[in-house]
Amino acid sequence: MGQDSNLIDTHELQSRIDDSDLRIIDSRFDLADPGAGRRAYLQGHIPGAVFADLDRDLAAPISPQSGRHPLPDVAEFAATLGRLGVTNASNVVVYDAGNGALAARAWWLLRWLGHERVRLLDGGLAHWIASAGPVVSGAEQVSETQFLPEPRDDMVVTTAELESDVDAIASMRLYDARDAARFRGEIEPIDPVAGHVPGSLSLPFPVSLDADGRWKSQEALEQLWLSVLGEDRNAPWAVMCGSGVTACHLAISGVQAGYREPRLYVGSWSEWIRDPERPVGLGNGWNPDPGAADLA
Repeated sequence: MGQDSNLIDTHELQSRIDDSDLRIIDSRFDLADPGAGRRAYLQGHIPGAVFADLDRDLAAPISPQSGRHPLPDVAEFAATLGRLGVTNASNVVVYDAGNGALAARAWWLLRWLGHERVRLLDGGLAHWIASAGPVVSGAEQVSETQFLPEPRDDMVVTTAELESDVDAIASMRLYDARDAARFRGEIEPIDPVAGHVPGSLSLPFPVSLDADGRWKSQEALEQLWLSVLGEDRNAPWAVMCGSGVTACHLAISGVQAGYREPRLYVGSWSEWIRDPERPVGLGNGWNPDPGAADLA
């Protein structure tokens, strides 16, 4: 994977582990046990990696109107990056336990603040260990730095925008990364209301992964997104999920395939359903990739 890729493999990371401008961020998290990620980090992580907690570091506190992982305040997230030792010159690698579903949020947030020198570790810690990568325990001590943010508001979709013209959502090409059964409203293990935003489309994020949880080849990703978005790589599109986390995985995939960066509906389903007056869609959504349902 080249330097212009949004992904990095374990072999390249091992060869660069001592680079002075490298900063590695461990973003493991468990929705059912919010403290599990940090405990796992302290038990064993990639050497030099610092820990970023999804709830505390990669999201703002929940409000009565927000989804489960609101967008963090720009200044506060910039201060978090400085505390983690990230500067505007850093080459950042983010990872989680395996498939990148959580680390993708850190990738997106960095790009939202104008930092494009960030890549996601293919296969995460699981593949790092399988590739005989070293693991250390305890917390890393890093010098606090300064990160100067250049936020990109154009990357964000808001609930106000969507509900101002619900009929127009269908033309936005808004892809929902949740499991297809959740999208159809058949099950809902996390949020109090089942279904989807009317006009959105179902594309579960594992569609970008092989059976072992690693990313598909560049050619396969290009073919996938050709079937999803068509030949125009500059046409607008957007992504969402339950709370603006796994949607970022779809964003990486599309960008990796050469398409323009999508906008993210950060509030996603968990924010949309805060107001019972907002309409709820049920049933099938268009899924252009025949393999996606098998991976959902």
